Amino acid sequence: MEITVTSIAFCLAFAIISGCLWTVANWIWLRPKKLEMLIRRQGFSGNSYKLFHGDMKEMSTMRVQARAKPLSLTHDISPRIVPFFQHVINKYGKNSFIWMGPKPSLNITDPKLIREILSKYEIFEKPKSNPLSRLVVHGMVMYEGEQWFKVRKIATPAFHLEKLKDMLSKMYLSCNDMVKNWKTSISGKDYCELDVWPHIQALTADVISRTAFGSSHQDGRKIFQLISQQINLFTQVMQSVYIPGWRFIPTTTNRKMKSNHNQIRALIKGIIDKKEAALNAGEASTDDDLLGLSVESNHREIKEHGNKKRGMSIEEVIEECKLFYLAGQETTASWLLWTMILLCMHQNWQERAREEVFQVFGNKEPRFDELNQLKEISKILHEALRLYPPASLLTRICHKETKLGEFMIPVGVIVSMPTILVHHDEDYWGEDAKEFNPDRFSQGVSKASKNGQVSFFPFSWGPRICIGQNFAWLEAKLAFAMILQNFSFQLSPTYVHAPVRGITIQPQHGAHIILHKL
Repeated sequence: MEITVTSIAFCLAFAIISGCLWTVANWIWLRPKKLEMLIRRQGFSGNSYKLFHGDMKEMSTMRVQARAKPLSLTHDISPRIVPFFQHVINKYGKNSFIWMGPKPSLNITDPKLIREILSKYEIFEKPKSNPLSRLVVHGMVMYEGEQWFKVRKIATPAFHLEKLKDMLSKMYLSCNDMVKNWKTSISGKDYCELDVWPHIQALTADVISRTAFGSSHQDGRKIFQLISQQINLFTQVMQSVYIPGWRFIPTTTNRKMKSNHNQIRALIKGIIDKKEAALNAGEASTDDDLLGLSVESNHREIKEHGNKKRGMSIEEVIEECKLFYLAGQETTASWLLWTMILLCMHQNWQERAREEVFQVFGNKEPRFDELNQLKEISKILHEALRLYPPASLLTRICHKETKLGEFMIPVGVIVSMPTILVHHDEDYWGEDAKEFNPDRFSQGVSKASKNGQVSFFPFSWGPRICIGQNFAWLEAKLAFAMILQNFSFQLSPTYVHAPVRGITIQPQHGAHIILHKL
């Protein structure tokens, strides 16, 4: 029988359509139901899968409801930060799961299992992000395998304590600018009321601009403004289920994000080109800022091995610069803000901290070695990270069927570690888990919790712990030493306690504080 061109085309089209239908059906129904059956057999409980959206509609509704009502002056903020996670755990127990669209996510709050997950970083990898997130930031935090190892190795020298010591003077300039601005606001008065949140954001942005880009910190400020816009736009996008290919639709948001991305890339590349040119010409040292140190380390790695592949590409360097901003600015700003709010709520600790600062520094400029003597402030900063961890949730995805404790985790399942729920859990921290008690850290982090396991992980944990945590600690100690040297502060009657989850935990309605000049 003769086979016509038409019949061949029809069969081919039928096969393609059938294949597409099967792929879609498997994505939105067959695979989710199979995974649901497997994880229920492991003893996890949760809602039944709902086509396509899973739990995300209910999650969105609860998020909106939580944001609608401020809190009293309490540190029990989980119902506002992760309302759906807390709801599911209260309903189904700690061995529970939720649906992130068609993907199941196991809630892991056992510190022993968290330790295991963060140790097995080659099995439990970072989930593949929404492709639009690459227009915000990518870099080391999202890399896996050899690429992560290479970039981490090259970037590490920039964060050695001796290098950070050289950056203290730049941090001091930024902190001093903020102190001067606050003093100007009080000038001629006994006190003033300020929303300190934008001031603290400006401080941490300026610190990153100076320490990452050195003499090019004015360009750094422009980069920060663009990245801030990207974060706000991406936050809007993340309120709905990701649809593959949606980033190619020329919506207003997509076009703006691509435009910002191109501007950020051009600004950073211009700064990198100047650093590269200076290094190649043997001119002034480039090792006075994070970018210069990274460029120098990159050149050294390539030279030692005689292979450009052993170094970072220009795109990788650009992504690391963006990551400096997102991780360094957002995280530290959130940390400083909530520490200041806590010291407003607990004036006795503010006085203890100020007394220590004057004992160590007097009215002099804080010095690097002396910052290590701030024991009271260290305890306060640890407790602030426990109660208000900047990253309230860590997620990983299982890339190989593996045993986790007594559970067998199937491939493709997400594991969620709600940092804030672990940090506030009475089983690990005692009956006062939701109260401000810095003395719990008197004997260090390892003895602060009841079980001594990974129940405190504000900077993550294990091989992939945040590379910039020493940088953040140095900045936080310096900023608070200088604030306490110059001001006493209390909450304004207009302050509204409304922590909200964004990239970090932030104050929904700002942070209105009354400053008194000492």
